Amino acid sequence: MGILDDLKQDKILIGDGAMGTLLHSYGSDWCFEELNLSHSDQIFNIHRAYIEAGANIIQTNTYAANYIKLERYGLQDQVKEINTAAVRLAKKAAGDHAYVVGTIGGIRGIKPHTITMDEIKRTFREQLYCLLSEDLDGILLETFYDLEELETVLSIARKETSLPIIAQVSLEETGYLQNRTHITEAFTRLEEQGADIIGINCRLGPYHMLSTLEEVPLPKQAYLSAYPNASLPSYVDGKLQYESDADYFKECARSFREQGIRLLGGCCGTTPAHIEAFANELESVQPITEKEVKKRQTPQAAVQSVDPGPPPLHEKIKKEQSIIVELDPPRKLDTTRYMEGAKALKDAGIDAITLADNSLASPRICNTAVGSIVKEQIGLRPLIHITCRDRNLIGLQSHIMGLHTLGIRDILAVTGDPTKVGDFPGASSVYDVTSFELIKIIKQFNQGISLSGKELDQKTNFSVGAAFNPNVRYIDKAVERLEKKIESGADYFISQPVFSKEKLLEIHEAVKHLDVPIYIGIMPLTSSKNADFLHHEVPGIKLSPEVRERMARYKDDRQRASKEGVEIAKSLLDTAIGLFNGIYLVTPFMRYSMTVELARYARNHHLNQSSRRLQNV
Repeated sequence: MGILDDLKQDKILIGDGAMGTLLHSYGSDWCFEELNLSHSDQIFNIHRAYIEAGANIIQTNTYAANYIKLERYGLQDQVKEINTAAVRLAKKAAGDHAYVVGTIGGIRGIKPHTITMDEIKRTFREQLYCLLSEDLDGILLETFYDLEELETVLSIARKETSLPIIAQVSLEETGYLQNRTHITEAFTRLEEQGADIIGINCRLGPYHMLSTLEEVPLPKQAYLSAYPNASLPSYVDGKLQYESDADYFKECARSFREQGIRLLGGCCGTTPAHIEAFANELESVQPITEKEVKKRQTPQAAVQSVDPGPPPLHEKIKKEQSIIVELDPPRKLDTTRYMEGAKALKDAGIDAITLADNSLASPRICNTAVGSIVKEQIGLRPLIHITCRDRNLIGLQSHIMGLHTLGIRDILAVTGDPTKVGDFPGASSVYDVTSFELIKIIKQFNQGISLSGKELDQKTNFSVGAAFNPNVRYIDKAVERLEKKIESGADYFISQPVFSKEKLLEIHEAVKHLDVPIYIGIMPLTSSKNADFLHHEVPGIKLSPEVRERMARYKDDRQRASKEGVEIAKSLLDTAIGLFNGIYLVTPFMRYSMTVELARYARNHHLNQSSRRLQNV
């Protein structure tokens, strides 16, 4: 007899509950899978507790016992030892009272492309081999957010073993995976791939899991499973806590049976008491063989935003010269001088003002707030920088939605300077995503779909810029990054400041094959010290001896040094304007009069060039 034999005889099997919840209660705060070796008595006792509560199937303590996840703890070379010990502990605890399935958890989470499928395949095969080397009753693939990953590993497992395979997904929201695949389609695909039991686990409690199952028909060949969380968790004293009691699970047990569930267990927050509630309520109860399926509610299609705003910058720059200026938000609360600068720049004829996101990891007034005021009060287009440093995935999504709501359409997606260079070197750097991933997220919003895959009811229409650092030893490597950012969806690029005509010519030659336009960065030097700092301390920037010598002539005359810095910048503009349609002027230390002068110079220079071309015609 085996798992499938019992199911064919119309039994409802009871699975076990959470392992981590109980280990947390014991005070464990490290790698749970390593406890198979160092604290085997704890793992054994938890298995026994679930069996005594009525579990027919227990799972090995191997959810994260793979190379990738064990590497976080320096345990990547102990994959075999940890998995082998886990199976033997579970089998010892089970005896003849319960089946033992080898558990393999999903690796990809909300950021599916951070780990390649080749890495996942190698890691999965290693762990699967270790588990299959022991005498198991089945394989449990659980907590897979990414359907592609689950289908991939399921196909491998199906080729390697004839044991029963349980394949369980975790939903992003009721009825849907994170890539917007409906649960019925996902189940159909998993059944076709050879899964014997298909189901849902984690993320949702009984209420939302049952709501999802109402839209799921009974499979043709496979059986249905469900492992709900105890409840939604709360965060208390640095720990997640689940507050659902076992009586609630008892109330829900027959509802799961009515939805066709044949294997019922628990996930996060569940304890032996929850499993006992399931077992007692469903003891000797027959499963259903027919089911009325609730009609699926099709989400409304996303609609285009009512206000598309002005034409995107990347379209303008393709047709004509465009000048943008960076004017960082103030470090202090008085915005008077900032607004004077923004007004002066608008009068100089620039197309947009760019606002950095706490540049150099030092706090400034929120760039969205300042940008919104500039847009409404001055009528100047704001280009908002968003870093990956300061916001997690929740904050990033909220921030992007807020920008759309404010009517701000231009975004520069950047990694962000690390916190150790700023005012608070001990602050956390989030970096939930890379700049490449942030670009993809924003472009997904343009399709009316959030990061989690939910419909947004409107499509945003962001023009997404990306950073370009040409001040590197090997320009071809920098261009390769540009090409990857284009693949991610970048509409245009904004470069770091360039300080030599030779570098401008080198950049033009290196990027001329790209279809995506570039705003080339020009920043006026303010003093000899400023020039020396850039030359000696800023990675990748080297000023020519001529430029440093010109600035050094006026090291004791601040006013004359500023004029010289502007003259040097003008000479760079003479070259840049002939090579690039986009000019990006960086305002040093809020000295906006310098960039006002340069903006006017660039605009007049372009007009003069156009006039000469017309005369030649």
